Amino acid sequence: MKNTYIISSQLSLLKRFLKPFDNVRKSLHLSINDLSKREREAKITDPLTDSFGRYHNYLRISLTERCNLRCTYCMPGDGVSLTPRENLLTTDEIVHLARLFVKQGVDKIRLTGGEPTVRKDVTEIVGRLNELDGLRTIAMTTNGLTLTRQLVNLQKAGLNLLNISLDTLQPARYEQVTRRKGWERVIAGIDLAIQLGFEPVKVNCVVMRGFNDDEISDFARFTLDRKVDVRFIEYMPFTGNGWNDNCMVPFKEMLSVLSKEFPGIEALENEPNDTSKAFKIPGAQGKLGFITSMSKNFCGTCNRIRLTADGNLKVCLFGNAEISLRDALRNNCSEEDLLTMVGLALQRKKKQHAGMLNLPLMQNRPMILIGG
Repeated sequence: MKNTYIISSQLSLLKRFLKPFDNVRKSLHLSINDLSKREREAKITDPLTDSFGRYHNYLRISLTERCNLRCTYCMPGDGVSLTPRENLLTTDEIVHLARLFVKQGVDKIRLTGGEPTVRKDVTEIVGRLNELDGLRTIAMTTNGLTLTRQLVNLQKAGLNLLNISLDTLQPARYEQVTRRKGWERVIAGIDLAIQLGFEPVKVNCVVMRGFNDDEISDFARFTLDRKVDVRFIEYMPFTGNGWNDNCMVPFKEMLSVLSKEFPGIEALENEPNDTSKAFKIPGAQGKLGFITSMSKNFCGTCNRIRLTADGNLKVCLFGNAEISLRDALRNNCSEEDLLTMVGLALQRKKKQHAGMLNLPLMQNRPMILIGG
């Protein structure tokens, strides 16, 4: 479905539902009011294509801001103020917006949080998304704590791709980083996912110097006899997570460690739009990947947009400009107007990292309020 929208006639619509985060309201209003003449006169032939020609067919939806863990790199030490329940997207609103995006060409939706499995209607949401014509993949990123109870029903409802967050293979360290117990349950959830035939089961590991950088080889061994893809994620800065440059272990350093331990490790061809650089140890059942957001960004092939639990559209993980699709929906905006807002937001998407050269200085949501 291809529609054409004239930007100049829709600026007021975008301003109405602009939702800057925290105290960056002034700068965000300036960015919208300061549209160039070229932008005002431009036409959007596809709401999901930005000004750099990047087509966004991958929608990440945060189902909740709540979580049953308190991971240090995600949740600020003093906690976060959660959005009142009435301001969160309802089940119907999630499905309505998902349908809108799928009709435009989105073929992959990932459910995140917070922790998506703490939402009581998560299985219903998966089932209703599975009914959308054109949606090929329903994925979920989870901490894995409740998978042994929920995964069978989630798979029956239509979940077909799974990422499980696990930052250490040592139970004591797990409690240190998550500030909760449950390591054994996560391992059991990973094994159940393998047994149920999820392929691949992806394990996300945020590597932090001085905490778990000595476990890189252990995680690689985890792929030898398990059909899992371990993805090493460079530690990224978000509000309240205590990031500093010394904590970040870059991709090349991690690969150097593994090359010494596993001399035969080989690079694989990466999938289009994949954020992960793929490698494999010969003979291993699973693969390794490196998500190099900090040392070598993959912004040039970005195809992702995010919908926060409170209904705001984020066109860049690192950006702090947000547009409230929830408010637009509740104000009975037409489908055409909603798509115009999406298209305008994507036209303002920067070439890389929200246009910020120094990410640690950017004001943004804590990771738990964005959705991974």
